[in-house]
Amino acid sequence: MSAAPMHMAGARLMLDPAGCVAWPAQKLLAVADLHLEKGSSFAARGRFLPPYDTRETLDRLALVLRRWRPQRLVLLGDSFHDRHGCARLPPAECAALARMLAGMEEVVWVLGNHDPDPPVGLPGVAAAEWRLAPFTFRHIAAPGATAEISGHFHPKATMPTRAGAVTRPCFLGDGRRLLLPAFGAYTGGLEVRDPAIAALFPRGGRAFLLGAERLFSFPTGPLRGSGRAAPEAPLLTQPGLPG
Repeated sequence: MSAAPMHMAGARLMLDPAGCVAWPAQKLLAVADLHLEKGSSFAARGRFLPPYDTRETLDRLALVLRRWRPQRLVLLGDSFHDRHGCARLPPAECAALARMLAGMEEVVWVLGNHDPDPPVGLPGVAAAEWRLAPFTFRHIAAPGATAEISGHFHPKATMPTRAGAVTRPCFLGDGRRLLLPAFGAYTGGLEVRDPAIAALFPRGGRAFLLGAERLFSFPTGPLRGSGRAAPEAPLLTQPGLPG
C-alpha cells in the first residue's frame, strides 16, 4: 500500500489509502469519524443493519496501527455514533480496542458532535480540540483556521475515468487545512462541492481519492463553481483505479 506525502505548515504528512494520516516525525497517527456502534444505534430506533460495523472498523484500525506503529493516536471526533456508544461496545470489541490503545504513549479523544462525552473505561484523554505545534486537531473545521487537521464532513469526490465517473471518499487539502475521510465502516460521504465544505476551500484544493492500494490525486479548482473537479490526465489510464 502506497501512502502519499503532503507538506503542510513545514511538516511532512503521509496520507494513507486506508483513510488515516500519519505524521512520522512525531510518531503520530490521526483517524476521523469511526462511528463505532452505529449499527446498534440504528437498531435501537428500529432500523436494522448487520451488527458488524464495530468489528470491521476496529479490524481496519488494527491494520493501520500495525503499519505505522505510532506512539500517538489522535481520534478526531465521532469515534462513537452517539454518546452511549462506548457503553454498548460488546466485551470482545471493547477488550480489543483497549489492547490497541494500551501501548500508546498518548491517546487523544477529540470530542465530536455525535460523541460529546469522553469514553469511559478506555485509555486516553479527551479534549474539545488538541494542539501539537504547528497543528491543531479538531472535529469540525474552524473558518479561517490554518495548520488544521479535522474530520466531521466525510468528504468524497468524483473523477471521470474511461469506465465512467467514480465517486470515492477522499482527503481534501489546500496547504492550510486537511479534511480526513470517515474511517468507519457504516459512514456515508459529503461531496466536496457541497457548500459546507466549499466554504472552507474558497480557492479549491487537492482531493486524494481512496483506492485499494494507493491514492488518486487531482486539483479540485474553485469549489464554489459548478461542474465536477477535473483530474490530471495521467490518472485516467493508471491500473487499479478505484471502482
